[in-house]
Amino acid sequence: MKSTHSAHLPLWLALILTLTMVIVVRESAVIICQLAGIEKAANIVGLVAMFFILMTWRLLKGLPSWLTQASNTLLVDSGFAFLPVSAGAGLLLFALGDELWGVMLTMIISTLIPLWGLAILANRSLNHDVSIDSTTVEEHKEQL
Repeated sequence: MKSTHSAHLPLWLALILTLTMVIVVRESAVIICQLAGIEKAANIVGLVAMFFILMTWRLLKGLPSWLTQASNTLLVDSGFAFLPVSAGAGLLLFALGDELWGVMLTMIISTLIPLWGLAILANRSLNHDVSIDSTTVEEHKEQL
């Protein structure tokens, strides 16, 4: 990955520049989507636009270290990234009314069944690997 120059900006300035860039791209997407008559697509349009901007920037000049540092600070544990999604999901759940329990049941079942299957597969894989490793250790002991 190329980096432009090693100009180290203070963290507070890097955070302000990064947030300004995110806000400008998002608000531009809102304006464009309003003109196109698809206001509800503004977030995804902004996300895709930011992706293409950053990929082009990376390929042409390389991302500066201040942008990476600020992004890592803002996205610690990905809480900043998932906050709008979580808020939207919470608002949606409370707006469901009588369908809330059906949606909750569907979410629980669709989460627990794949996790249960993954746990079974992981358990089989780990038990199989242990038996192979133990015979390998025994074979090595016999060779000594």
